[in-house]
Amino acid sequence: MLVVAAILALVAAAIHVYIFVLESVWWTTPRGRAVFGTTEAQAVETRQLAFNQGFYNLFLAVIAAAGAVALFLDQSAVGATLVIAGCGSMTLAGVVLLSSDRTKTRPALIQLAAPLLSLVALAGSAL
Repeated sequence: MLVVAAILALVAAAIHVYIFVLESVWWTTPRGRAVFGTTEAQAVETRQLAFNQGFYNLFLAVIAAAGAVALFLDQSAVGATLVIAGCGSMTLAGVVLLSSDRTKTRPALIQLAAPLLSLVALAGSAL
């Protein structure tokens, strides 16, 4: 189950790297605006907020990926700790998005599914 947890943590990390790119690199582009449903004016106005938020997603991805690598290297305590920190934060951020705006159910589930499943697999490996 540790391998499954590590693979799912890497999937979660990849999703969050993509979110980083959307928010910090492509925010004002037609593609970024289409994903988030913003106008050009809204995107320009909120660019700095999105840039900062994107980096939060990147840092969570790095934490989860480092945990997955540690799990693959048989460093279970360090790996589990990092996966819990990274994937736990990703999951909770998805729950906040879901609970704050029901129209964002799909993006919230994309954001929280892989990290939640990673945590479930990690918990299952401890049983």
